[in-house]
Parts: sequence; structure tokens; C-alpha cells
Amino acid sequence: MPEPAATPVIEFRDVSFRVGQTQVLSSFSLQVFKGETLVLLGRSGSGKTTTLKLINRLVSPTTGEIYVNGRPNTEVNVTRLRRGIGYVIQDAGLFPHFTVERNIGLVPSIEGWPKERIHPRTQELMQLLGLSPEIATRYPHQLSGGQRQRVGVARALAADPEILVMDEPFAALDPLTRDDLQREFLLLQQRLHKTVVFVTHDLREALRLASRIALMEAGKLVTVLTPQEFVKSSDPWVAAYVRAFGDGLESAANRGAS
Repeated sequence: MPEPAATPVIEFRDVSFRVGQTQVLSSFSLQVFKGETLVLLGRSGSGKTTTLKLINRLVSPTTGEIYVNGRPNTEVNVTRLRRGIGYVIQDAGLFPHFTVERNIGLVPSIEGWPKERIHPRTQELMQLLGLSPEIATRYPHQLSGGQRQRVGVARALAADPEILVMDEPFAALDPLTRDDLQREFLLLQQRLHKTVVFVTHDLREALRLASRIALMEAGKLVTVLTPQEFVKSSDPWVAAYVRAFGDGLESAANRGAS
């Protein structure tokens, strides 16, 4: 849990977002602190992915402001902003005609890193994420789902961004692979201490991975709680989630905290 006096790395200030007549976000205010994993939890259509896209200006708010490292993100060059934020999506979103090594090294290459710097960085990240060196020359279609997601995370980390945003990155995986990657993510975060905004609709995943959980419903922020607070909360929206996911949630929350 961040110290109350800490300066947020990301801050939403009374943000609303409308598409035509549809109000996607309403009066949304939230702070994300350095080194924490803030999980956006909510049903489909609650505004979670839109919230992520607002951070790196894939979309712009109708009203309100988003601050990144104390500056409105509209005051930062959009290319520079996006290259400073690692982005991981479901099924990795790898370039199919790029090898694993070229996918991982994409942003450093765009940034003008020399090849003699990119190659060892790629090898370092592959080792960190449990990827065998021999797959460096393979293409995404030759990988398992779990391998593709690991490559996607490696690509997001390649230029060492301070911020990582992750949009349901493990949702399409089988339960065993998903469990493995959740465990690996926790170990990785303990080592790297990135500021992470992670989207999921799975409460067990949220309890396991989050420093804090921001529950969203119909484009509004319901509450922000630690996993341990979440499973004990009397808030009616929170209680509905806890009931829906059944028994064993306290152990899931404690698993992530341990």
C-alpha cells in the first residue's frame, strides 16, 4: 500500500469519456503510485480498457485530465509517451512476420539502440521470463499461448519503461498456463517494481496480483481497496463480486500478499 504522501505516477482527475451518446466513463478520479500493481476490475463494458487507453493517449478524454509523472499527458509528445509505457494485451499482439527476438527488440530498435545492445537485452529478458534461447528465431505461430504471452511481456519491458499497462493478458490461456504466468508475474514484479495498471474481470486474479483493486461499474469508480480489504468489504458492489466468485477468496488474497 503506498504512503499517503506519495506522488502518484498516474492520476486521473475527474475524467469523462463519451462516444456519441454513450457515456463510457463518468467523473473518474484515480491515483496510481510508484511500484504498485493497480488492478482495474469490472464487468465487460465497465470502462476498464478505455481507462488504459487514456493513459497513453490511444483515446482522449471528453473532459478532465490524466497526469503521468506529474504532467498532463497531453503536454508530452505522444510518441515519447507511448514508448515510455509498456503495453501488454490478450494473446500478446505480436507481429507475425517478426521472429521472437525481433518482436522483443522492436521498441529499442525504434529508439535507435545499436544491435550490440539490443541482442543482450533480448537474451536477458528471455531468460528472465523463462523463454529458451532456441526460440529466438521462431515466429509467433510456432509458439504456445504461454510462450507468446511471455514474449509480449518481454517486448513491453524491452526499453525498461517505468509504467506497464496490461489488458487481460492471461485471459485466453488454459488454467494451468494462466496460473504459471500469474506466479511468474508476481516474481517479476517483486524484482522490477514497475508501476502496473492491470485489467481483469477475474476477481481471483485481481486478489492474487494486485496491490490495490479499483472496482469499476458502468464507467464509474466504485471503490479502491487492498485485496484483504476487498474480501471483507460490506460495499454492496464488492459483496456481489465476492458472492459470485464463491469460497476461497481470502486465501487467494493472502497468496498474492505473501
